[in-house]
Amino acid sequence: MLYDISLKLTYAYEVPVSGGRQLVRVLPLSIPGRQRLIAGTVTATPDATERSDSVDFFGNATTYFLFRNHHEELVMRMQARVQVDAVELDADLSPELPGLAEALIGCWSVDRNSPHHFLSPSPLLPTDADIAKYARETVAPGMTAYEIAWALCTRIYKDFKYDADATEVDTTPSAAFHLKRGVCQDFTHIMITALRALAIPAGYVSGFLRTIPPPGKPRLEGADAMHAWVRVWCGPALGWVELDPTNNIPSGTDHIVVGYGRDYADVAPVIGRVRGYGSHTTDQAVDVLLVA
Repeated sequence: MLYDISLKLTYAYEVPVSGGRQLVRVLPLSIPGRQRLIAGTVTATPDATERSDSVDFFGNATTYFLFRNHHEELVMRMQARVQVDAVELDADLSPELPGLAEALIGCWSVDRNSPHHFLSPSPLLPTDADIAKYARETVAPGMTAYEIAWALCTRIYKDFKYDADATEVDTTPSAAFHLKRGVCQDFTHIMITALRALAIPAGYVSGFLRTIPPPGKPRLEGADAMHAWVRVWCGPALGWVELDPTNNIPSGTDHIVVGYGRDYADVAPVIGRVRGYGSHTTDQAVDVLLVA
C-alpha cells in the first residue's frame, strides 16, 4: 500500500509567547520488510530560529525546534509518502510463559529492540495490582505468549468502550482501567501493563491509521488523529508482533508506524515548553490518503 500522509499540529496562545523549544516525533519510520519512507518533511510556522534533526535511542526520527521571537500561534506540519507492506504470520512459534522466561535469560542484546527494555515498569506505566489480576485471569494453562497477547487484546476490546471524552493525555492506566473507557492510548497502556505483569515484554507503538476503510468494512476507531497500538515480544523465533486493542486486529497495511517506545512518554508527538502566560488551545488534523 502506498500512502500520502499529512499532519497539522496547531498551538494558539492567548498571549504571545517566546523562547519555545519543541521536540517533535511525527515522521514515519523506514522498517525493513514492513514499511519504507519514500519522502517526508517536517516544517514549522513561524520559522524556527534553530533546527536539528536526529534519531533517538529507539530509532525514532526527531526534529528539534527553537523559537526565540514572540508568536501567537505555532503550526507544525508533517507530510510524507510511505510504502507499507503486508507482514504475514505463518505460525505461532512463541513459547509458553516458562519458555519465554528462559528465552529472556538467553537474550544478551541491549540494543533498541532488546526485549529487556520493555519488561519492567516505565515512566508512565508503574505496576498495577488490579491490571495484573486482570491479566492473570486471562491466562489459561498451556497458552503461548502469542495466544496470551491475543486474548488480552480481545478482552480489552470487549470490556472497554471507546470514548474520546472520558480521558485526557495524562490519564493514568489505573484510572482508565477503572473507568472501562478511553482512547487508543489508554487501551494500549492497559494492555502493555497487563503483559508486563505476566513477564511478557511489551511496548508502545505510535503512528497513523488509514481513515477510509476498504469497501464493505467498518470505519476503524482512532483514525482522525495519531493512533497507538501494542508491540509484544513473543520469543526469539516469532519476535515482535503488533496488535491493536482499540480495534482487536493485528497491525497491517492500514497501520503506519511513527515511533516505538516503552510508553507514550517515549513517542509523544510534541514535547516542549514556552515562556509566557495565559491559556492556549491545541488542534490536530490528520489525513491518510491511499495512493495505490
